[in-house]
Amino acid sequence: MHKLKRFLPLAVLVLGVAAVFASGATRYISLDALQTHEAALREFISAYLPLALLAFVALYAVATALSFPGAVILTLAGGYLFGTWVGGSATVIGATLGSIAVFYVVQTSFGQALRVRAEANGGMLKKVIDGVREGAFGYILTLRLIPVAPFWLVNVAAALADAPLKAYALATLFGIMPATFIYSGVGAGIDALVARGETPDLGVIFDPKILLPLVALGLLSLGTTLFQRFRAKSGKSV
Repeated sequence: MHKLKRFLPLAVLVLGVAAVFASGATRYISLDALQTHEAALREFISAYLPLALLAFVALYAVATALSFPGAVILTLAGGYLFGTWVGGSATVIGATLGSIAVFYVVQTSFGQALRVRAEANGGMLKKVIDGVREGAFGYILTLRLIPVAPFWLVNVAAALADAPLKAYALATLFGIMPATFIYSGVGAGIDALVARGETPDLGVIFDPKILLPLVALGLLSLGTTLFQRFRAKSGKSV
């Protein structure tokens, strides 16, 4: 019975995935589909706003848990349908919940086997695991602000490193906010872009005016983490 309980989070995730796909929501994950079905979507949102937001959060959580490659499109869709701040907030919540789902699934269902394999193989996963062990919140926050490691890999590494859930969730929540609201703002302006015959610039995040402040935030977070480690080690050596 205990062994079966280990796989309960995985079963819940699989059921959630099945429910989202069965609902047909995935057929709207493209800018063309959004524009084609815009009238129907906006009518539904106008009539059932709480339900629409809940459905969007659930869809984003599942997409995050599956490391779905259309996450940027979903972020744009949130801004397009709900506006920059509401859509961005729904995206942040969905992405954080999806990350927590992955965290639980890895820890309960596959944690031991993956941990042994990561320790044996080394590589980026092992490096991120070691970094999280040294200082979960600061390290994860840095990787969320400056995504030098894939989003899904940070999720897995945090679980394998037994990061405190609160630190992991808060670092994810705050770390993804800047880029999320930037892309949500781009999504909110899609109508104006289309009217001018333009397409959304998904490379906006690499504009120095946007990228440099994000990098600065990430480096500040990393510097704080390194300083805390240095003080901790100095204290032990005294």
